[in-house]
Amino acid sequence: MTVLAPAQEPGLRLADPQPRTLGFLDHVALWGNLGISLLGPVTAVYVVGAGMSILAAFTAIVAGTLIGTLGLALAAAAGARTGQPAMVMLRGLFGARLSWLPTALNLVQLLGWATFELYVIAAAAKQLLPWKLDWLYIVLAGVLTTVMAVRPLGSVRLLRRYALVAVVLAMGYLVVQLLTHPHPSLTAGGWDGFWPGADLVIAVSVSWIPLAADYSRHARTERGAFLGSLTGFSLTQIACYGLGLLALSTVAAGDPSQSGMFGAFIAVPAGWLAFGVLVVRELDESFANVYSTAISAQNLLSRVDRRILAVAVGSLATLLALAVDIASFQNFLYLVGSVFVPLFAVFVVRYFVYAGWRTWDTSATAPARTGLLLPWVLGFAAYQLVNPGQLVWWSTEWKHIRDLLHFAPQSWVSASLFSFLIAFVVALPFGPPSPRTGAPSPSPSPGAGAPESVR
Repeated sequence: MTVLAPAQEPGLRLADPQPRTLGFLDHVALWGNLGISLLGPVTAVYVVGAGMSILAAFTAIVAGTLIGTLGLALAAAAGARTGQPAMVMLRGLFGARLSWLPTALNLVQLLGWATFELYVIAAAAKQLLPWKLDWLYIVLAGVLTTVMAVRPLGSVRLLRRYALVAVVLAMGYLVVQLLTHPHPSLTAGGWDGFWPGADLVIAVSVSWIPLAADYSRHARTERGAFLGSLTGFSLTQIACYGLGLLALSTVAAGDPSQSGMFGAFIAVPAGWLAFGVLVVRELDESFANVYSTAISAQNLLSRVDRRILAVAVGSLATLLALAVDIASFQNFLYLVGSVFVPLFAVFVVRYFVYAGWRTWDTSATAPARTGLLLPWVLGFAAYQLVNPGQLVWWSTEWKHIRDLLHFAPQSWVSASLFSFLIAFVVALPFGPPSPRTGAPSPSPSPGAGAPESVR
C-alpha cells in the first residue's frame, strides 16, 4: 500500500482539518468497487420473482440501481459542500442531540454489514481454497479490513490504481465464459414482481447513502463527488447483478443458493482465478463499513481518535463474525436499511428543496427539530405497509396493521418510492431551516481542510 503523508489522511478527530484530495476518478474507483459485491449475484436471485422473465428482472435491476444511486450521488454532493461526515450532517436536519437517533441506527446497520461481509468473505474463501478454516479467513479478513480503515484515503487510491481494473477484467471474463453456455429466452415469463425486485435493488443502493459523505467530505469539488459516485456505483452494480442473472440462467440454474452461485463462477475454465479476484476485492465492502462505523461514532464521541475507533470496530466485527449465527441476519439488515429511505426524503426537502445548504448548522449546539421525526416515522410506516420484508414476526405484525387499515398494496407500488413520497410531502410544511440558527457552509476549496464555519 502506498504510504501517504499524514496530511493526506483524514484528521484524527472531528474538529481536525480534513484534506480535500479526492477527485472524480477517485470517486469512480471507490464507488465502482463498492457497487460490486459477492452478495450481488446472490441478491439477483431474489430480484427474479415467480414467473418473471430475465429481461424484466434486468430492467428492475437497472431502474432500482439508477433510483437508489441518484440518492447516493446527492448525499455525496452534500458531503462535499459541507465538508462533514454523514451523521454530523444530520445535525443540520434534526439538531445535534437528536441526530444521535439516526446515528445509533446507522451504527447498528454498519457494524452488522461489516460483520456480514467478513462472514461472506470467509464463506467464499472456504469454497475457493482447499483449507476449510472459517475462523482463519474471518480473522485475516478482519485484520486487513481494519488496516484499510485506519488509512482510508490511501485505501481509496489503492482501489483506483489496481483494484477496479482487476475486477472489471475478472467480471468481463466470467461474462464471456457464461455466455458460451445455453440459456433460456430472455423474454420467457412476465413482469409480475417488478417493483418488489426493484425495491430490493434500491434498498442496497440506499444502504450506502449514510456512508457517502464520510468520503465525499474529502472531495475537491461537489461535481466530482456527484458524478463519480453516480457513474461508478450505477455501472458496476448493474454489471454485478447482471452477472448474477446470467449465472442463474445458465450454470447455476439448478442451485441458486450462495454456494451454488459461487460454484458456478469457479466451474468455468480458470474461473477460480476470476472468482479469487472478487473475493479479495470484497475487502473494500467490509473496509467501508468499518471506517464509516468509526466516523459515525465520532458524532457521539467527537474527541476520540478515529484510528482507535476503527480498530475497536474492526475487532468487534471480527468477533461477531466468529460467534454470531447470521442465517437470517441479512433480512434484519435490510429492515434497518429501510429507515434511511424516508430519512433521506426529509433531508432532500430541507437541504435541496429549501436550499438549506445556505444555513446548514452542523455545530454541537444545533437546535433540536423534533417535529421532523413525524415525516420520517410516517415514511417508514408507509414502507413497511407495502413491503414488511422477510422476518416472519415483523412482517406478520405489519400485515395485521395493513388489515386494520384496509390497505391492500398493488403489485405496481414500490415501497421505496411510496415511502419517499410520503416523507417528502409531510416534510414540506415544516419549511426551510431558520437562517437565525444556521451557519453558512461554504463550498470547499480544492486541497484545503474543512472551513472553520462548518466544523
